[in-house]
Amino acid sequence: MDTTAATDTTGITATAGSTDISDITDSKDSACTASRTGRRPGGRGGDGRTAARAGRDGPAPHGPWRRGRVVAAGAVLVALCLAGHSLVPNAGLRLGSLLETFLPWLGVAVPLLAVLALIRRSAVAGIAVLLPAVVWSALFGGTLGDRAGAPGGGEASGGDLTVVSHNVGAANTDPAGTARALAATGAQVVALEELSAATAPGYERVLAASYPYHSVQGTVGLWSTYPLRDVEALPIMPWTRAMRAVVETREGPLAVYAVHLASVRVHPLAGFTTDRRNEAAGNLAAVLRAEALPRVVVAGDLNGTTEDRALRPVTAGLRSAHEEAGDGFGFSWPASFPVARIDQILVKGVTPVSARTLPRTGSDHLPVAAALRL
Repeated sequence: MDTTAATDTTGITATAGSTDISDITDSKDSACTASRTGRRPGGRGGDGRTAARAGRDGPAPHGPWRRGRVVAAGAVLVALCLAGHSLVPNAGLRLGSLLETFLPWLGVAVPLLAVLALIRRSAVAGIAVLLPAVVWSALFGGTLGDRAGAPGGGEASGGDLTVVSHNVGAANTDPAGTARALAATGAQVVALEELSAATAPGYERVLAASYPYHSVQGTVGLWSTYPLRDVEALPIMPWTRAMRAVVETREGPLAVYAVHLASVRVHPLAGFTTDRRNEAAGNLAAVLRAEALPRVVVAGDLNGTTEDRALRPVTAGLRSAHEEAGDGFGFSWPASFPVARIDQILVKGVTPVSARTLPRTGSDHLPVAAALRL
């Protein structure tokens, strides 16, 4: 056999398309070098692998501007609910009214979202949390302080007349104690809601010593240190839960309404059931529009907050004593842990001087009070 031919078939000598022995030597040297440095040929280990990954994936995905996007989205959603609550539909499930009833509580989400942003160390979430914080402050920031117009506040400070309203609760086990607490406020006018044929006489007995003038109509009643005239029940519902009387104060006549609108419920399928309340509110609004006296007080349990758009027919022509001269949010229900101010004192033609909630009685509502300048 020809040794030259054999040598050529091994491809060791230089022939067309063959591998040069120097290339083989270089490859072996590279392998040895890679073995010593911990990198595989082609840069797939160590720094080479990192560079390859960086080139393939782009910038690191977990930087402070990329983390916390879910938290940021939650903050934007809370801000939108606060700023655009009036745009939430109120047909069907009445979700708009439900949101507006508890609207101030959306502020609780702000510190929670801020904590999550810190945990995630997310710059974008931290900036996003500022949105609901600013919107909430614009809506409710002024509510946090005492807005009383008289030094020292208090329900009897600086006014010509103090009005107290209280849903005394049908299940109240101490009506006599409740009546004594109300009389101790020194109010000139007391409006009570949720009376019954069984409990009304007990309130009448205890309050008689302080209030020589009173009238009970259905489940509501008015007690006054001043004479009452033109007393009438208001047929705004199928049963009597509203009344009107003229209080003859030293500063002149004052129309006073004691009102208890229909109850509402939250049901997982039916939503916020407010139809009967809303119908009664519309009827009450019609009565108020026909009121001839320039000075008016509406006191009672409206089963809704002044933010609730469904009560706008009533609240549009009146002013909230608590919003003008109250201390804090003035939540009145439930008494064990108040989350909403559904007990209201609304006025027209008079000036609220101070307003607040009073200590708990045997009811599931807190009493509310307002001092008024006539």
